[in-house]
Amino acid sequence: MKLNAKLLKTFFYVLIFLNSVAVFSQQDSIPKTKSLFWQKVQFGGGLGLGFGNGFTNVSLSPTGYYNINQTFSVGVGLTGSYVAQEQNPSNFNSIGYKSTILGGSIIGLVHPIEEIQLSAEVEQLNINRKFDSFLNDENFWNTALFVGAGYRTQNVTLGVRFNILHNDSNQVYSQAWLPFVRVMF
Repeated sequence: MKLNAKLLKTFFYVLIFLNSVAVFSQQDSIPKTKSLFWQKVQFGGGLGLGFGNGFTNVSLSPTGYYNINQTFSVGVGLTGSYVAQEQNPSNFNSIGYKSTILGGSIIGLVHPIEEIQLSAEVEQLNINRKFDSFLNDENFWNTALFVGAGYRTQNVTLGVRFNILHNDSNQVYSQAWLPFVRVMF
């Protein structure tokens, strides 16, 4: 419980800091134009927070894309995730668990028409899991190769991707098909 409160407190401090940066920033009276490179760059990503009875899940996945032209884009992404489940003292068979996942990806996007987005992505993750029981701790690397398709409207893409390298003993993704939502700015 103390860990949840500490993570929640840290999250709110970060949120307040980020908001204060936006509030105290100034706008120049002379408008500046972005360089051609930065006009073609988009940022986005994901933020996940989950708290429950002895459970904590925090994830952050920033992404950046460079739009080569209207049809092709390339990008990189980072992934960080922390999951913890406290052992239930009333249930002898419950297992305390902590997992940290850190990694990155390289992605290529193709837009054959404005509304359709096709993607290919290589992802490399380092997984570190610790158990509070007799089970061994684990530290391993996982590689995924995704191909996907989605429907795009403005800055949002909804779709599904398939992990070509998935196997049933994969301990990161339970299935090969994964839905996705991409929001880019």
